[in-house]
Amino acid sequence: MYDPFAPGPFSVGERSFEALDRTRRRMFPCHVWHPVEAGDYPLIIFSHHSGGNRRSSTFLCRHLCGHGYVVAALDHSEMIAPELARKEGMSLEERNARMEAIVASRVPDVHFLMDHLLNEWDAEARIDPAAIGIVGHSFGGWTALAAPAADPRLGAVVALAPGGSSNPKPGIIRAKLDFRWGREVPTLILAAENDTPLPLEGMFDIFERAPEPKRMAILRRADHLHFVDDVEQRHEESRLAPLTGQEWDWIAKEMLPMAELCSGDQAHLFIRGLTVCHMDAALKRREEARRFFAGGIEAELASRGVDAIMQGP
Repeated sequence: MYDPFAPGPFSVGERSFEALDRTRRRMFPCHVWHPVEAGDYPLIIFSHHSGGNRRSSTFLCRHLCGHGYVVAALDHSEMIAPELARKEGMSLEERNARMEAIVASRVPDVHFLMDHLLNEWDAEARIDPAAIGIVGHSFGGWTALAAPAADPRLGAVVALAPGGSSNPKPGIIRAKLDFRWGREVPTLILAAENDTPLPLEGMFDIFERAPEPKRMAILRRADHLHFVDDVEQRHEESRLAPLTGQEWDWIAKEMLPMAELCSGDQAHLFIRGLTVCHMDAALKRREEARRFFAGGIEAELASRGVDAIMQGP
């Protein structure tokens, strides 16, 4: 029986390396999760959140790999390029220019990683160039939704609590989405009911503007950091972080204690299963995955102790 929530049948291998973008003179630390078994597999790019790194959501990358995907991630430009680093005493104009440069680097980072893997990857787990998807969290979710407009190779998107709403809150990266994809790109948005920095109304704004075919699932009693590794620790560290006098200090003040939210295990099950199911339907064109979505996802999740709401067909 088809079960995207259960561990997949493939053994997971991992490889770390550095890749040089000669055009931009940037050396990117990269990590790839790949099936050990020989064969042709779809490629999924993972894009991390602002302040994160290529290994921010290994729980998801390993699960996708176990279900027969090569999954690749890099540390985005703002993490490795000296010219994009935050500097003391920057003027408002300089801060705005820096942020614009960071936003402008994100999609080229994805394009570079795809090019590098399609040209340089050498393993028995071969990449199918006709089946490529992207998953991203937060700023990485914005990246996942922005990239298909610039790269026609991308055929499926999963955006986890994505940025890009029309009216972001203070301190949140302002990055626009125009959805000028020019083709159908099956899209799944996974949102958190109690997301503090990127509230649910922003998720509905993005969902309403995204082109068909699309779905959105909302995880009840979850916040923004339910999409990363070590949920309980990361959430409480952020909630209890000392105030810095910055415009985003309101985030820590408004976060609910972890005890009032769903567990990291529940969140990870929700994210892993729905992401695999979406990619199986969109990239592998598995009919059983399509039927799984149509067969009552809310009840299926509830039977596994996860409270969620589905939007879309």
